[in-house]
Amino acid sequence: MPLTRKDAITTAHVLSEAMPYIQKFVGKTIIIKYGGNAMIDEKLQNSFARDIVMMKLIGINPIVVHGGGPQIGQLLNDLKIESHFINGMRVTDSKTMDVVEMVLGGAVNKQIVGLINNNGGQAIGLTGKDGQLLQAKKLRVEHKTPDMEAPEIIDIGHVGEVSSVNVKVLDMLVNSDIIPVIAPIGVGSDGASYNINADLVAGKVAEVMQAEKLILLTNIEGLMDKDGNILTGLTTHQVDELIADGTIYGGMLPKIDCALSAVKGGVTSAHIIDGRVEHSCLLEIFTDEGVGTLITNRN
Repeated sequence: MPLTRKDAITTAHVLSEAMPYIQKFVGKTIIIKYGGNAMIDEKLQNSFARDIVMMKLIGINPIVVHGGGPQIGQLLNDLKIESHFINGMRVTDSKTMDVVEMVLGGAVNKQIVGLINNNGGQAIGLTGKDGQLLQAKKLRVEHKTPDMEAPEIIDIGHVGEVSSVNVKVLDMLVNSDIIPVIAPIGVGSDGASYNINADLVAGKVAEVMQAEKLILLTNIEGLMDKDGNILTGLTTHQVDELIADGTIYGGMLPKIDCALSAVKGGVTSAHIIDGRVEHSCLLEIFTDEGVGTLITNRN
């Protein structure tokens, strides 16, 4: 169906607004953590893939890091393997780790690669074990109650944190016009596999790549103040204050800590955006309004 004159003028205005952002970000690296509703809604899946392909076509270097907790939970349930969580983290024994690798490194990763390729991109899927991309170490989990003199160290199995990132692997792919799609599975010095939080992986990759932006897709409109208003632009100092006064709390804290760490580590800006909005990545990068919360180190 051809565009009406009004639609054509609107399109021209949108492209004109995007031009200075395109000029600013060409050649820069952007890390996108893909998860939430954007991963399970077919329309959102395709809009996300088109956003990633568009970035690459205009000269931006996107790197995708994805999660997959619900998919892991579903397969564990189908296999009659019970899930246990401590401090919001899945206890991961050897049997559970096999399922994690099957889901994240197999089904979910290849689905995302297929989406991007079907929309005109060239993506390659990786886990942290490929080329020793993500070196990991076992995550120490501490539990303390008021009546305890010292915290208890809890073993939650094959759950890890990133100790280093092999930048050479990512540079090789990015410089070959390939879009890397990373499953958050790390490898220990002993060759063991570790399940790592995808937000943390995205943040670490953004830091070592000195990315222009870290984008975290979520199922909320952005950070909100105590009155429910969206906070569109914040400095790291302001975020620290919002954590201290309890405005930011609970399940949002790990995501915010990841964004803060990345920006304090040299990433120009971090964005917590609403992945339930079609083309949310393009809207955040190429429009004045955006669709979430921007965090920078500038005062």
